[in-house]
Amino acid sequence: MTEERPVLVATEADDLTADMVITELNRRNVPVVRFNPADIGAGLTVSARFSTRPASMAGRVRTRSRTADLTRVRAVYWRRPEWPAFSHLGPDDARFAAAQVRFGLGGLLYAMDCPLWVNHPQRIAAADYKPAQLALAQRLGLGVPATLVTNDPDEARGFITSVQGDVLFKTLRWTPYSRGGVQVTGWADPVSPEEIDETVRVTPHLFQARVDKVADIRVLVVGRHTFAVRIESDLLDWRKDYSALTYSVEHLPDRVNKALHHYLEFLGLVSGSFDLAVDREGSYWWLELNPNGQWGWLETETGLPMSAAFADLLSQGET
Repeated sequence: MTEERPVLVATEADDLTADMVITELNRRNVPVVRFNPADIGAGLTVSARFSTRPASMAGRVRTRSRTADLTRVRAVYWRRPEWPAFSHLGPDDARFAAAQVRFGLGGLLYAMDCPLWVNHPQRIAAADYKPAQLALAQRLGLGVPATLVTNDPDEARGFITSVQGDVLFKTLRWTPYSRGGVQVTGWADPVSPEEIDETVRVTPHLFQARVDKVADIRVLVVGRHTFAVRIESDLLDWRKDYSALTYSVEHLPDRVNKALHHYLEFLGLVSGSFDLAVDREGSYWWLELNPNGQWGWLETETGLPMSAAFADLLSQGET
């Protein structure tokens, strides 16, 4: 069945957050074509033709049950898609096949005539560099904790010694990592000068002064809407134990709210999840932007209409 002016939803098979948005789109009778790039083959077929007289592109994406005309797509929700690994192939063949999917399927989607992207993968990738995030936050007047990015052990020791209070080590980007076959996550952890050794030279590290916080704030911006949730716990990194958290709706100062919206506008994003911290004096500190962060559990905990805001944005399909 070919859907009329559908919303494309690109995500993995088990994505409860995407399910919430699709449910809201269904309530609005907005057609949805959901697919996962990893299903390329029998589960996902793509094709497109280009011509010069007249200059045009015609194409489609077809799943087992639905078809999207690429000239009629109103919006794309780029959630958590998985790319195929072709593990049954040899290393060289697998790399070749994976590249053809990324540049073939990705290229056809990028060639579409100006649908709304939430968010465009190239914009997400450009927004994912933490040093650039820090610099932009400073330019927009947001409070940023003292931070050092370096692979120089002497610089790292000097920075940690100079900061009043604890210094945290944070990863520059979350990356799948296993130790002894067990998946591990890089938490924000305190670090001392004595722990710095020559292995720091291998790669840049991010060191940041710890905010004397009373609460964390997760802010979801969707189009013109802002949803801020106060997360309280005794944890340094609240992601370690969700059962220890309490939630409440936060009302951001107008200055902070405007700065976050300008932040996304500068990056060409229409949505993003920000992590902030509030200190004992009530000041807000910018910590991080996740251009495609999780938020579904926050709607469940607070009742904030986050999925409805996404559905409204996608159904309008305006760039």
